[in-house]
Amino acid sequence: MKLETISTDQAPAAIGPYSQAIKVGNLVFTSGQIPLGLDGKVVEGGIVEQTHQVFKNLKAVLEAAGTGLEHVVKATVFIKDMNQFAELNEVYASYFGNHKPARSTVEVARLPKDVLVEIELIAAIGVEKF
Repeated sequence: MKLETISTDQAPAAIGPYSQAIKVGNLVFTSGQIPLGLDGKVVEGGIVEQTHQVFKNLKAVLEAAGTGLEHVVKATVFIKDMNQFAELNEVYASYFGNHKPARSTVEVARLPKDVLVEIELIAAIGVEKF
């Protein structure tokens, strides 16, 4: 099995020494996405707007890898303030519908560029949806 670096110009470039995602076999591991626009700037707004931007970025990376949100098996969510969990959860659920991947959510003291949320995903390629 070989590792393949996934890169797309439809999501912001990495802001450090890492890839947008790595594909190995039929799995894709995304790096944590924060709410940056294609211009590399943090989107304006609160947790709702930032979470939508994170999902826009994640969808682009997954598409470049040949998969999509419907094939996500695990999500890890980093949130700056757990008091905003309900708002984040509502946006999160809107992207997955009835599909409910395994998930961890952790409150953290600080995220890159002082954003409110970061999400990373593991998705499968070429498998049937449950």
